[in-house]
Amino acid sequence: MRSGAIAKKLGMSRIFADDGRSVPVTVLHVDNCQVVAQRKVESDGYSALQLGAGAAKVKRTSKAMRGHFAKSKVEPKRKLVEFRVSEDCLLDVGAELSASHFVPGQKVDVAGITIGKGFAGAMKRHNFGGLRASHGVSISHRSHGSTGQCQDPGKVFKGKKMAGHMGAKRRTQQNLEVVRVDENRNLVLVRGSIPGSKGMWVEIRDAVKGTGVDVPTPGVVRENKVEAAPAEAPAEVEANEKDAGQ
Repeated sequence: MRSGAIAKKLGMSRIFADDGRSVPVTVLHVDNCQVVAQRKVESDGYSALQLGAGAAKVKRTSKAMRGHFAKSKVEPKRKLVEFRVSEDCLLDVGAELSASHFVPGQKVDVAGITIGKGFAGAMKRHNFGGLRASHGVSISHRSHGSTGQCQDPGKVFKGKKMAGHMGAKRRTQQNLEVVRVDENRNLVLVRGSIPGSKGMWVEIRDAVKGTGVDVPTPGVVRENKVEAAPAEAPAEVEANEKDAGQ
């Protein structure tokens, strides 16, 4: 079982398939997603990876968390998530996951916090039909109607569909297809919509019902390539030496 990744939802767009079909996609940015800590069976009783994403200001990070990040030698992160993994899929602390961790065509599960709607009525929250527009109904056309029984049992059962707080809950969208991966910009394009508003953090995992294709194990780590300074040509070196001698 591989690790997932933390990404930021940038919004929705569309791309065109080879046959000209318009494919709606959600753009996810894997923003500086690094391994902050490891959880091993010997010390913790289970195997997992703690990942962090985004950059946080040091002055806005608690002293305890600053020590936690300093121990791992990584910059403070905005978002921390723990992913259960198998022992053979543990990554080194400080390793940065790339968008190529996911491959086009595979299925993923995306979890996030839905958009909050505030206090909503039964018609909006549960798609009720409402009361009649005439024949004795006055004022309460959008109410949910009766919620209980008579003297027996004389109460409203728990979980009854009524008006209340809507949204702002953790939800998971399953079996979404990865349409395209942009490694240079660290973007993952997923078919369809996902929970959450623009700018919110989401978790991408391999689909529990099967990825559908072969994925790299234990994962793809982003390499920080340092470009070497170009060496001077021999002719230019000789010219510089002659100028220095004069």
